[in-house]
Amino acid sequence: MISKTDSKKKSASEAFVNSFGGYPIGYGLGIIILPISTGWIQSDPLVANIAITGVYATVSFVRSYFLRRIFEKYGIDDNFIRLGKQGVMKMIKCVR
Repeated sequence: MISKTDSKKKSASEAFVNSFGGYPIGYGLGIIILPISTGWIQSDPLVANIAITGVYATVSFVRSYFLRRIFEKYGIDDNFIRLGKQGVMKMIKCVR
């Protein structure tokens, strides 16, 4: 049985996209969740904190899983920019 392992460049590229891709997602999620939960945080801070943390953790898991599947599907080995270019080109073709 042959073991297939990721290259260091692929792992670094995937980690970079996952980490820095999380910022806009977390920011957008904060804009939605935090205003909704302000009263709840004041009345029951423990449960509100657990719930908010659960939402962020779930979104993080889904983002990580989704990105991992994309990296595997397209065989991105060393350059996350290639993935972005492919995504933009597909969006442009869909708009036309």
